[in-house]
Order: sequence, then C-alpha cells, then structure tokens
Amino acid sequence: MAEATEQSTVVRNADKDRYEVFYGGDLAGFAEYTERGSETVFTHTEIDSAFEGKGLGSKLAGFAIGDTVERERKIRPECPFIRGYLEKHPEYSAHVVGTGSE
Repeated sequence: MAEATEQSTVVRNADKDRYEVFYGGDLAGFAEYTERGSETVFTHTEIDSAFEGKGLGSKLAGFAIGDTVERERKIRPECPFIRGYLEKHPEYSAHVVGTGSE
C-alpha cells in the first residue's frame, strides 16, 4: 500500500517493519513498528531535519494509522509522536490500546 502526492510518497516497508515517507525521491522519515499478536506497536518515528516543516510527519502518521486500521489491527502507540497524532484524531480511539483509556 502506498500514498503519493506530487512531491511525497508514503509506503509500508514490511521487510524493515516501518512506514517510510519519501520527499522528491529521498527518504525523509520513518515510523518503526513491531507486530505482537493483533497489535501493531509503534515504537519510534523520525523525520530528517532537512525535511521539517513540510507536514511529512503528519502525512506519515496518518498513513500508518490508516493502514493499520485497514488491516484490522489494534494500535499501541509507544512512540510519543504517534501518540500525539492519535490524541489529535479521536476518530481512531476505538482502534487504540495501551493508553490507559481502553
């Protein structure tokens, strides 16, 4: 699965257990995860400082969360960036575990 705009593309790289965002063909960042049972555990998200301010972190998080939900998996946000994204998008709360609210 992938999502692309004119300058950015987001993909799930299952071989590396991460979602990747590319900008102009360059790897701009990633969100690492592990899969445990029915959960996708997001552990670390990083955007290269050369690409900050382009909205790529939100695009990456949105794609990763949407893909996880589409694959009917629960989301465990151990990564502060993914946790923050989910706090701003309560429409995903039914799919989230491990935040103390489930």
